[in-house]
Amino acid sequence: MRRTSARPASEGTPDVRDRRAHCIPAGPGSPKVVGDPPAVAVVGGGIAGIAAATALAERGVHVALFERDPVLGGRLAGWPTTLKDGSTVTMSRGFHAFFPQYYNLRSLLRRTDPCQTRLTRLPDYPLWHADGLKDSFRRVPRTPPWSAMGFAINSPTFRLRDFPRMNAAAALPLMDVRVPDVYDRLDATSAHDFLASIRFPEAAHHLAFEVFSRSFFADPRSLSAAEMVLMFHIYFLGSSEGLLFDVPNDPFPTALWNPLGAHLERLGVDVHCSAAVEHIAPHHDAFRITANGREQRFDACVLALDTNGLQSLATNSPAIADASWHQRVARLRTAPPFLVSRLWLNRPVRSDRPGFLGTSGYGSLDNVSVLERWEQEAVRWSRRTGGSVIELHAYAVDENADKTAEQQRLIEQLHRVYPETRTAQIIDERHEWRADCPLFPVAGYTDRPTVRTSHPHLMVAGDLVRTGLPVALMERAATSGMLAANALLDRWRVLGHTLWTVPVRGRNRLLRRLAEHHRRHTDSDG
Repeated sequence: MRRTSARPASEGTPDVRDRRAHCIPAGPGSPKVVGDPPAVAVVGGGIAGIAAATALAERGVHVALFERDPVLGGRLAGWPTTLKDGSTVTMSRGFHAFFPQYYNLRSLLRRTDPCQTRLTRLPDYPLWHADGLKDSFRRVPRTPPWSAMGFAINSPTFRLRDFPRMNAAAALPLMDVRVPDVYDRLDATSAHDFLASIRFPEAAHHLAFEVFSRSFFADPRSLSAAEMVLMFHIYFLGSSEGLLFDVPNDPFPTALWNPLGAHLERLGVDVHCSAAVEHIAPHHDAFRITANGREQRFDACVLALDTNGLQSLATNSPAIADASWHQRVARLRTAPPFLVSRLWLNRPVRSDRPGFLGTSGYGSLDNVSVLERWEQEAVRWSRRTGGSVIELHAYAVDENADKTAEQQRLIEQLHRVYPETRTAQIIDERHEWRADCPLFPVAGYTDRPTVRTSHPHLMVAGDLVRTGLPVALMERAATSGMLAANALLDRWRVLGHTLWTVPVRGRNRLLRRLAEHHRRHTDSDG
């Protein structure tokens, strides 16, 4: 691995990157497969599976992509639904932020959208607390440490009298994050306890930091502090890309998956939707894969599944890897349930309402989106009806909660946040309950699978995978898919794909030295 200031190579037009972005060079080899191409089964048609299939097919590998659902996209899939007013619209599992530092995901998307015209930058990322405090990232400098200082100075949650009370030494790990060292030091601590040790002002703790940690769909008390600290590094303290983000300007199928699905087919990939893989059996140096009752032979396999899917297939395929791998996979956990509620209202919200709003102190409500601020399908519906399309998210909902009551409670919290919605009629509504996101629990890092397994031709990809790189969420899925493809290409002596991440350690030399001194002092005391 090396650091370089060059811009990342991609199949499309590259974006300008952080000058300290970290490059993982492509492995050497021939530009394309020589001779008869190997056949690879990619199981799972979400971000990780599409990334792996794309990377392999572009090098001449014969790829078959299996997706159990009728459409591609995995947890970012979309599907049509008809409203009571007769409108046909697209429903999904909700809003996702495409940050500038998602280098490898954006490289994948540029295969069909070289200039990223299907993404729209939101002008702000505001945070509101029920007590009336409000934060914004629009005017915060992008480059650390000025980003952190600017946020603290401009935030109403930080007051001068609060700074002497804070434990600066406890905050030093935020300033020099290294992977996997951050897991060695902080995986046994919860995100809640780590933040409490720093003694951030209570308002800042709830408004800013809890909003961030809950983006992993987990309560901070059950989330690994290492994962949260890595998140701060990726999005705030280690990257100069800033915290403003893009969103697709059309529903996920139109903006993302239909174009990428067509791209895969042009590359010769056999795309099988509504095709659940039931069993995988090693056969000499290859695999026999059974999907929808039909068995096929493949030279290699990439498992790009969510936690439940990986565990189920591993249980049904006991011979694909050694006992240790199976035991670790069996111990993986999913995050608590979350709720996405989408409302079609007969009147608009106020024109100054942001496209996306993070919230704290409003019960289970974690954020509010006004979809007609960016999504063209919602824009058309809003113009035709004069109404608004509102989306509400509630993360880490109690598993025993009454779903109907929670849905109603979420709408009541919307009325508190945007009072004008109290008098709006709900023309129609959809409520999506899911519990399939990976949980990154305290002391759970070593149980997470790596890209490589005990079988040299079996790889794993997805946001549950530990990559040893500073990536998370959708970017971890895309990166792991590319890493899985690169590992197989390397075995066949074929050129891999260059990957990029945010810097692999803290940016500021002085702060790194302070953090290192603190680590040595702490280790010697231990």
